[in-house]
Amino acid sequence: MSIPFINSNEIQFSAVRSSGPGGQNVNKVATAVQLRFDIRASSLPLDIKERLVRHPDRRISGDGIIVIKAQRFRSQDRNRIDAEARLANLLTAALSKPQPRIPTQPTRASHSRRLRQKREQSQKKSHRTTINPTDY
Repeated sequence: MSIPFINSNEIQFSAVRSSGPGGQNVNKVATAVQLRFDIRASSLPLDIKERLVRHPDRRISGDGIIVIKAQRFRSQDRNRIDAEARLANLLTAALSKPQPRIPTQPTRASHSRRLRQKREQSQKKSHRTTINPTDY
């Protein structure tokens, strides 16, 4: 699988040993795939690069490098396809422009409801005070 808007030579793959269960195979064969994609050195447009670097994802380092480790499957080929798919999902999530927030005012009913609830809570708490017998 290739990602349509990225050159395949901009993505680096390395095979690493997978963690977790797998018997003797886990100690002998490097089936996990680590994908590295440098955002700043890529051929993406500038605005998309900036949005990607600012995207809140722990897989994006401070240097602007996306690191994805795929070890879900037992074969290296399927893990490579999985890593590419996860990179494509991350890129499409970062490519969509966020909707601008339109500030709104609270309605008159919600305002009065909030104040009424505050009064009721205050009444409830004021009844919890202990009565001092010397006050009579």
